[in-house]
Amino acid sequence: MVINTEEVGKGEIRCADPADFKKLYDETMLLLFKIAARIVLDDEAAEDLVHDSYIKANTKKLVFPSMDDAKFWLIRVVKNAALNYAKRKVREKKAYQKALREDTRVQTSGETDLLRADARKRMNAALEKLPKNMREVLVLREYGDLNYKEIGKVLGITEGNVKVRMFRAREQLEKLIGGEENVYLS
Repeated sequence: MVINTEEVGKGEIRCADPADFKKLYDETMLLLFKIAARIVLDDEAAEDLVHDSYIKANTKKLVFPSMDDAKFWLIRVVKNAALNYAKRKVREKKAYQKALREDTRVQTSGETDLLRADARKRMNAALEKLPKNMREVLVLREYGDLNYKEIGKVLGITEGNVKVRMFRAREQLEKLIGGEENVYLS
């Protein structure tokens, strides 16, 4: 039975009173720690849970009719907190294991990496063979992610001229590289 009144009789334990609190702490700490440690299997977590229960009793300024009532209340609080902690840890462990199993990274073979590197090398060589005005529009569009209007502003030409150069550059690049066989350019 917990009493929340300021009327205190003989034998009552007031959690807000430093002397009563120390008496309660000294009498119950080891017992509460053993209970929590047994449930959570982690000494540091058990100690934190026990201290949290003392803090709860103190901040609520609880008053108990006897030491036994205070002890039983604290045991219940610590037990429930420890069980909740243990359940949460199990859920976290399952979520972590699930995340490890669901590896979404794309694994490529050494052969694919080699083909991509070769295709990039051929693409760069072909880009170098293009006239400067065509190479500029392609680089700004494909690598700079600029739209036609922005490319026109950068190069000081009209948007229509950018489109024409882009079309001609792509056409010439396709001739230099060769069409469908280069699937590894992306």
